[in-house]
Amino acid sequence: MIKEKLRIGSLFYKIYLYYYLFLREKFFVKRESYSQFGEDLVIKNFFKNKIGKYVDIGCFNPIKYNNTCLLYNEGWSGLNIDLNSTSIDLFKIARKKDLNIVACVSEVEGLEVEVFFDSNFSPLNSINKENLEKFNIQKYTTYKVKTKKFSNLVNFNFDFLNIDCEGEDYKVLKSIDLTKYTPQLICIEANTEKNKKLIYEYLLFNNYEFLERKGPSHIFERVSHTSNKHKK
Repeated sequence: MIKEKLRIGSLFYKIYLYYYLFLREKFFVKRESYSQFGEDLVIKNFFKNKIGKYVDIGCFNPIKYNNTCLLYNEGWSGLNIDLNSTSIDLFKIARKKDLNIVACVSEVEGLEVEVFFDSNFSPLNSINKENLEKFNIQKYTTYKVKTKKFSNLVNFNFDFLNIDCEGEDYKVLKSIDLTKYTPQLICIEANTEKNKKLIYEYLLFNNYEFLERKGPSHIFERVSHTSNKHKK
């Protein structure tokens, strides 16, 4: 396919990004929902008319399967992070009010890790090889990146946290100090029972209660005290 052979940074690459956003994805057409499973409708309803800040780790695409586009259209802004530079190039076009950076978030700064790369426009790129194997992706490339600590990337508090890191979700969540950063709502993907258990336990410990599940996305709200109403 043409889009997979474009050289990043070339003139044709830049032209294709605009074609992709405006003609293929119809970026200019406002939609009721942008999420894959309606997560953004739950998020919008939770915040109602509030205008706030978000952080989206593993943001992938500013429109497709996106949990913050609806908030952005409502006047929100924030930080979008992805290890794929093409994803961030798309965000730089579509999200002028946001800060958009290429990074791989970890508890450790400067750790060299291997990225298993499906394609420039794939949602499956990850440092977790099992993620590609789960989707039977046999042709992929690899490259090395150095990790970044969340605290070195984010110097502001925020209202909503979205994490979709293709199997690394719990590790990314655990790297965030939830006593320093206090989002009112967290949406995180849990793609295995083990990760789900760890995520629920970690968020319960940090005073978050389960609110709703949409597909593989689990949504939690911050509370002043823990209770027994958790649904798993």
